[in-house]
Amino acid sequence: MLTTTSPLHGPVTASSVSLQEEAPLSRHASSALAVFLLLGCGQAPAEPAPAAPAPTGVAAPAEAAAQTPPGPPKPVPADLPDPVARVNGDVIGRAEFERAIHTVEARAGAPVPPDRRDEILRGVLEQIVAVRLLAQASQAEHIVVTDADVEARFGQIRQQFPTEDAFTQTLGAQQMTVAKLKGDIRNDLAVSQLLEQQVGAKTKVGPTEPQEFYDRNLDRFQEGEAVRASHILIRLAPDADAAAKQKARAEVESVLKQLRAGGDFAALAKEHSQDGSAAQGGDLDFFTRGQMVPAFEKVAFGLRDNEISDIVETQFGLHIIKVTGRRAARTLPFPEVEGQIKDFLMAQKREEATTAYVATLKTKGKVEILF
Repeated sequence: MLTTTSPLHGPVTASSVSLQEEAPLSRHASSALAVFLLLGCGQAPAEPAPAAPAPTGVAAPAEAAAQTPPGPPKPVPADLPDPVARVNGDVIGRAEFERAIHTVEARAGAPVPPDRRDEILRGVLEQIVAVRLLAQASQAEHIVVTDADVEARFGQIRQQFPTEDAFTQTLGAQQMTVAKLKGDIRNDLAVSQLLEQQVGAKTKVGPTEPQEFYDRNLDRFQEGEAVRASHILIRLAPDADAAAKQKARAEVESVLKQLRAGGDFAALAKEHSQDGSAAQGGDLDFFTRGQMVPAFEKVAFGLRDNEISDIVETQFGLHIIKVTGRRAARTLPFPEVEGQIKDFLMAQKREEATTAYVATLKTKGKVEILF
């Protein structure tokens, strides 16, 4: 199934929000690692280097050039110095570095493994250095980000949270303030403009490359059984109080009663559903096993065509699900994935070009790692 990336939830079907949870702040705001670590590179937090996400069913390209494995990283001392690095005289403090490590651990859901501590911490520092170099370069290029652009991005982040308290709690958990978040957004937007000028505008995918990639990697375009479903979601936070739970359940029960009486699912979804699929009548398009949270997936795959579920509760709230179609396991046809392959190849080329550009900035500047 073709997927995109939602700023709130991670992988999603093309016309829906996903039911896979991810902190929205970490998808938008840069903190210490800006575009690489917190802006949606889509890679596992344990990986120290940025990577572009592959299309669904597509692993790293088989034809990628083999690289000589690096030697073991230099040990990181238990007691870190302060500062930990300087980039053209601009210090990277220990507190900033430790916040970045905390963010990596929060995204991974576990502490940094002791046997990979040196590798991961040095990788994190490399990314901070890269972002600092890019920020400095954006200043040197006199790139201007308007207050309106900052406020627009800030608004996009804020609206992903159901309440102001949820937003504030996430800020606190990431050791972030509103002022710092807006400052990071400004830096991120400036770096994004810089990379578009220096990398994006110069990066192209040839007209035959997507087909060639597809032909060489047919085994990577296998898709399991899929169902197409629509849903109506009444949002309910996991820690909601009794009054909020009662209100949400009363609303979803009222909608379900109307459906049982013959109400139009799409019309009721547009009226009541509280996510991005409402505009499409709740349609989530086709999805395979593993794309949705378990409670939702179990019910969806267990329904008959055009059958409407009872109320299903997930961490996102209360759902009513209707299955509208099924599709057997298949090899995804090229026309269906051509655009996604092109996006993947473009992202890969941009990553390589960005890495080369950062290496040039390092060569021209002075980077001091102080441990």
